[in-house]
Amino acid sequence: MLNLREIDLSDALREKGIDKINNPWIKVDRRNYKLELYNDNILIKTYKVVFGKNNSLVKTSAYDYVTPIGDYQICSIDTNSKYHKFLKINYPNEKDAAEALKQGYISEEQCKEILNALKRNECPPSNTRLGSNIGIHGIGKYDFIFKNLPFTFNWTNGSIAVSNKNIDEIYSVIKIGTPVKIIY
Repeated sequence: MLNLREIDLSDALREKGIDKINNPWIKVDRRNYKLELYNDNILIKTYKVVFGKNNSLVKTSAYDYVTPIGDYQICSIDTNSKYHKFLKINYPNEKDAAEALKQGYISEEQCKEILNALKRNECPPSNTRLGSNIGIHGIGKYDFIFKNLPFTFNWTNGSIAVSNKNIDEIYSVIKIGTPVKIIY
């Protein structure tokens, strides 16, 4: 994650001629290990990220360590996480739940629980095989080690990790409901 030429978010905004991010959204590119922060259609800043230990394209279990692919939203924000800050996404979404039901990974009742939580704009329940504790977070107390590794080391349980400094920047401009698009 070492990037000595990385500029602060405030400098990135100045370079774009923007005073404030009013309509943030996040695009995460698993193939290229980056998180892009946008304001409407304007790319504001790109961050280096790492992912789950398992590089599979399909998440089928809370314990498979795969970072999911799809369209999500920030559904919860924890500023006192062991990973510094944790911006939880609403995984599993409707598409994830429908596919898991079709594949027999979850029951019809669990699918309904997930869909009902999503309709109420809540984070999905964690008591299904899919789990739900996926998000964008910092590194926590090991930040000084991991943030300077010159290579990509996927170590999370499926979440997206950035340095503590970078999660602070992202946290400063997002809110509950901020869209998060994860692609490969």
